[in-house]
Amino acid sequence: MSDQVVLARIGKPHGLRGEVTVRLHTDDPERRFADGTVLATEADPGTGVPRALTIRSTRVHQGVWLLAFEEIPDRTGAEGLRGTRLVIDAAELGAASDDDPDTFAEDDLVGLAVVDPAGESLGEVVGLVLGAAQDRLVVRLADGRQGQVPFVAALVPEVDIGGGRLVLDAPAGLFDLEA
Repeated sequence: MSDQVVLARIGKPHGLRGEVTVRLHTDDPERRFADGTVLATEADPGTGVPRALTIRSTRVHQGVWLLAFEEIPDRTGAEGLRGTRLVIDAAELGAASDDDPDTFAEDDLVGLAVVDPAGESLGEVVGLVLGAAQDRLVVRLADGRQGQVPFVAALVPEVDIGGGRLVLDAPAGLFDLEA
């Protein structure tokens, strides 16, 4: 199986004609989402999401990217796409994403060791939650609990993909909300 890179994650429907909002994970949306482009999808099993979607139209509305697909004619179909990832083979992506040192693919982050500024192990990155204001890393702590951390430079000052770790400078009590 080839490595897949997430280009976007589908959010909520917009309007009645099958448009959806998307959270971009590409720095070249005009090229990646050109009309007629066929993109592979990743969705939860049993959701009925097609394995590939064909871009019907793309536009930006009040700063939000909206996509419509040939296979999705209406709002009901668009609602079923929520959470679906639009992906591309890593080989097709090229090295464009290497230009920005502050851009990370979710697949690159998952599995990284999480350490504090002194180098002490805190846990491991197990996911990324995309948010409207900011993304959050999902961290599995050494004791098995999971917590979410805003993925911002103030809290995550260093991401070392090659070294397999990221530094988390978390305030005291960040993971103690359930205690």
